[in-house]
Amino acid sequence: MGIEFGAGAFSGSTALMADAGHNLSDVLGLAMAGGAAWLTRRASGPHKTYGYGKATVLAALANALLLIFACGAIAFEAVRRLAEPAPVMSGLIMGVAAIGFVINLGTALLFMRDQHSDLNARGAYLHMMADAAVSIGVVIAGGVIMFTGWSIIDPLVSIVIVGVILIGTWGLLKDSANLAIDAAPRGVDVEAVREVLLGLPGVTAVHDLHVWGLSTTETALTAHLCHDRPDSAALLGEAHALIRRRFGIGHSTLQLEAAPLPDCPAC
Repeated sequence: MGIEFGAGAFSGSTALMADAGHNLSDVLGLAMAGGAAWLTRRASGPHKTYGYGKATVLAALANALLLIFACGAIAFEAVRRLAEPAPVMSGLIMGVAAIGFVINLGTALLFMRDQHSDLNARGAYLHMMADAAVSIGVVIAGGVIMFTGWSIIDPLVSIVIVGVILIGTWGLLKDSANLAIDAAPRGVDVEAVREVLLGLPGVTAVHDLHVWGLSTTETALTAHLCHDRPDSAALLGEAHALIRRRFGIGHSTLQLEAAPLPDCPAC
């Protein structure tokens, strides 16, 4: 990042300096992601009964916000350079950006396997892929400037890349914000969960159903099941196993109700 920023300042390239600034946000984002992953391994205690899994959600949200902030800084500098175009050293731009592309793409591949199952890993993956996209865009901009002499291409490409990054970041921001307010994780259909539980033999009603993310990878569920079965222990085992098998929810707490309870108006 330091070398890239220095090369950008020396060559007069806004896009190269913007890419370096974007890489700085990724360094901070990856540091938070690693710290959050470490926190999830810490055991729960008397005051933090769920442990530190929520730290991964907060890190994913911070990652998204950092990336949006970096995009704003890039766009601001690019607009300023549109008003005051300056000559740039296209050959140096292309060489440094090409090296950055290889490094960023290689780093992104390290997170590719886990990005669909872990929101935090997805944030890191998106960060590094966005960096790779920025770097290849800078290479292309340098090539166009080399053959045409149009230095205004440099800030124009920066603005286009900002738009691409923002589109890719929106999903991460939305998912992490939803998890931060204990909404159901993406991929878990709460109504489908309700229908599956209602389909269990003897279950007559399901209420107080809540599904939320304990972390970016672990989901929790609570519900009240009204039933008329004499073998409540067997029903409880069937319900837990079904929830785990169908929806991958490993932390479920179910209250079985064979009769109305005085402290539960909806029972």
